[in-house]
Amino acid sequence: MFFFFSGQETSLSSLGPGQKENIKYRTNFGSCPSRSAGQMTLKMIRIFEETGSLRSVKEKIIKNSLDERHFVSEYKVSFDPLKKMLFFNLDCPTPLMKVQIYKDNGIDSYEAILVDSGELFDPTYEVLLRTEKKLESPLPYLAIPVGELEAATQKEITRVVGSFGEEFRRKISEVILDDKGDLTVILSLKGNPSSVFMGPGGWLKKAKQLKKIVKYMESNKKIPAIINLTNSKKVVVKFNSNL
Repeated sequence: MFFFFSGQETSLSSLGPGQKENIKYRTNFGSCPSRSAGQMTLKMIRIFEETGSLRSVKEKIIKNSLDERHFVSEYKVSFDPLKKMLFFNLDCPTPLMKVQIYKDNGIDSYEAILVDSGELFDPTYEVLLRTEKKLESPLPYLAIPVGELEAATQKEITRVVGSFGEEFRRKISEVILDDKGDLTVILSLKGNPSSVFMGPGGWLKKAKQLKKIVKYMESNKKIPAIINLTNSKKVVVKFNSNL
């Protein structure tokens, strides 16, 4: 996260009340939901109008965690004193999966959204994106026990899912990480389920293999029922005899 200053802080501090009223604003919300990004922008404008200071704006963002509360991953704020123009550039992360985190009893759970930065966001983020039609394709599910929810594992899963690319992710129905650390991917290929066993590690390398296997199978109009990648040196593919 970074903050961009344009001009000298002293010149901003010396703005008089009359000058503040004439300040214009230009915004770019990137991939953010305009509702949440707009709310954050309004808060920043109010702070600047009250103080005439970009530094105060930055301090308030950090103190009140405005970026986290409004799902913003990156922001730039600059001021052109000649044009009396404030520029706001905000951006938000790409949602990758719906995450269902199971508690120790295996029954109770809570949900979150995994984004491409590896963070978990409140499910409201998906709702806002869909309301504004900035997210239209379905998100695959990730089921994970709370005991496996470590930062390193979370980042690794993010890298793996992100490496598939948007087109391939549409084929994923669910990703499951069990309490033994074994990863399973459930694909939906032309409406037929296909289980991919990826084992306890080396997921990024296996993800590349999986994409090649599925592409080859689809080009030959074959749908695998099971793809076993637990041993990346010996891939086993089984087909459903009923298909």
